[in-house]
Amino acid sequence: MNLLAAPADRHKGWYLSLMAANTKGSHFAWLDPSRLYCNSQTLADCVKDLLSPFHSDTIDLVVGIDTMGFIFFRSVAISLRKGFLAVRKAQHQNYTDYTGREKTMEVRLDVLKPGMRVLLVDQWIETGGTMKAAIHLVERLGATVAGVAAVATENTEGGLWIKENDKFSHCIPEELQSQIDQKHLDSFKTFN
Repeated sequence: MNLLAAPADRHKGWYLSLMAANTKGSHFAWLDPSRLYCNSQTLADCVKDLLSPFHSDTIDLVVGIDTMGFIFFRSVAISLRKGFLAVRKAQHQNYTDYTGREKTMEVRLDVLKPGMRVLLVDQWIETGGTMKAAIHLVERLGATVAGVAAVATENTEGGLWIKENDKFSHCIPEELQSQIDQKHLDSFKTFN
């Protein structure tokens, strides 16, 4: 597979076959989008697909979930010509993440202000715990969540809650949603 080539037919989600299978264990971090970053066309198409529902919306700032989503949400911010703010896992908002562990996240308290419209971005939403905590943190600080965008979102209880309660976007064509929910894309078979 040539990571630097893009096909002539670039339909929504064509780049998902470049995502690597789980490299961190049998239960978590199963979807690795880092190969998307190797090709500027691939990354641009992914960001374009992700932002398509938000083109007519006012967005003041992109807020992304730190760590693995950092590169991705920065690309979204550049595309929108907006600044970005990382939500880090630390001390302002308690939540349970995809591993089932209790954690706390934080954000700079001097940036988010009442009336500010924020687009929350992550690479994938598995259980929804981390994104729900980010939503609550942004809202608690007075900003408005303009929408939630993720490369992939599972139809878990938390993932469905986000899809139903916020303007939402992801890059998964409907025909691949069942594979996302099973944590295994058929294209993983091409990896060694």
